[in-house]
Amino acid sequence: MTSEILSYIVWNPDPVIFRIGDFGLRWYSSLWCLGLVAGYFIVRWLYRREGMKSELFEPLFLYCFTGVLIGGRLGHCLFYQPDYFLASWDHIVEMFLPIRKGMDGWHFTGYEGLASHGGVFGMLIAYWIYTRRYHVSIWFVLDCVGIAAPFTACCIRLGNLMNSEIIGRVTDVPWAFIFEHVDHVPRHPGQLYEALFYLLVGIVGLALYFSVCKRKVGTGFFFGYCIGVIFTFRFFIEFLKEVQEDFEEGLLLDMGQLLSLPLIVLGIACMIGGKWMEKYK
Repeated sequence: MTSEILSYIVWNPDPVIFRIGDFGLRWYSSLWCLGLVAGYFIVRWLYRREGMKSELFEPLFLYCFTGVLIGGRLGHCLFYQPDYFLASWDHIVEMFLPIRKGMDGWHFTGYEGLASHGGVFGMLIAYWIYTRRYHVSIWFVLDCVGIAAPFTACCIRLGNLMNSEIIGRVTDVPWAFIFEHVDHVPRHPGQLYEALFYLLVGIVGLALYFSVCKRKVGTGFFFGYCIGVIFTFRFFIEFLKEVQEDFEEGLLLDMGQLLSLPLIVLGIACMIGGKWMEKYK
């Protein structure tokens, strides 16, 4: 048994980077922030490169952050744990505020649970409001975000890896991880698979932007490429993951796969529409 364990990667990081008194800086929240900062600078650079006024960019990050946070949180609570969060008023409060009620009162916990699908839906609503208010083409905004978002997604999945969450199924591949915070069996490092793939999607997206193909920002192509490719991968990678909630046991497709399907269709439609707009615009 010991020799078998040594052939795999034993994963047991402290999810907290450092502590000062009762405060602890967590890897997950830090990587989330790093991903948002990376997205912020990439989109700002695209706005400037495409000749957009700086005052049009300044409020975009606030809309994005708010939409992703609210959408991701509500998505997790309503898609994956509605039986808990809708069971009482205390739990409804926990759904909106980063606190949890224990035996000795309320405690700050941060937002424990954010769903990527909900974050995408929240982001789309936030961008629609932003573009209506500032009279910017929604396709321009979505394309800029489509180029930047894979790098943010990469950071978020690395945060999941540091938390030893969203683990893969049991396997005997030589690169399997043993998540000691969970159990002592080798599993697929699904979070790492996703992080590396999203990084690749981001690099390819930038290459397309700079390539001789001269893809135009504002047609919807880059947004379609981003969500189409990412959520197609998400659909198939789910087969290597453990189910996140008990109700998913026995289902042909889990919740993540079901929520990925409309985004895949939307992505393909935007890529086709984007190529058509490039040709006839």
